Amino acid sequence: MATTTVARRSVRPNARAKRPAPFPIEFYRSALGKKYVMAITGIMIMGFVFAHMFGNLKMYLGPEDFNHYGHFLRELAVPLLPRTWALWGLRLGLIVAFVLHIHAAYSLTMMNKRSNIKYQSKRDYVAVDFAGRTMRFTGVIFLLFLIWHLFDLTFTGTGFHYVRGDAYENVVGSLSRVPVAILYIVANLALGVHLFHGAWSLFQSMGWNNPKFNGARRAFATAFAAIVVIGNVSFPIAVLAGIVDI
Repeated sequence: MATTTVARRSVRPNARAKRPAPFPIEFYRSALGKKYVMAITGIMIMGFVFAHMFGNLKMYLGPEDFNHYGHFLRELAVPLLPRTWALWGLRLGLIVAFVLHIHAAYSLTMMNKRSNIKYQSKRDYVAVDFAGRTMRFTGVIFLLFLIWHLFDLTFTGTGFHYVRGDAYENVVGSLSRVPVAILYIVANLALGVHLFHGAWSLFQSMGWNNPKFNGARRAFATAFAAIVVIGNVSFPIAVLAGIVDI
């Protein structure tokens, strides 16, 4: 009886198998999932950047049109939703996209370092060598600028006569400061480099990487980045040149 008792006590139940996480989480844990998340969030961010630049072109039409555009954004989905709710919904969606984009990029970098496998092939690096090697730096530069830019023109104002709701006066007042104008230009040049490589590698991340289309990929990436940068950089130059004034 004693021998039987000892034998029973020495037997341990089999360890339970680890339950898999829900499919979206398990998929994101893979390199392929992270590449898809980077590509999808990249498309969302590219759409926002282009729409933001295009909307800001109304600054050239004068204060009335530009302020009307700002008012339109705050009134999105009214009366279905209270005022500014839709705008804040878009902002929160973009914040999530930015967080996922940054996390996926960081995770892929760590995975590639552990496996000693480069994310891009040598052929791709020939096409976008400088942009590819500086992606993390241009991304960090623009992210820091974006945070500052939000405080400068959306939340509090930073060192000029800030008037909440007066979008035109706030933009012109901010960009009329030479250091701010220079910061704006440098940040958008960094954004252009980041956009060029992102638009180029987007197709590869989604599995649409056929050498026959490399010319079209390069043309799209170049055109998209150039349009955004030229549009955005034109704003501080126009303010400093007196083309746009209060």
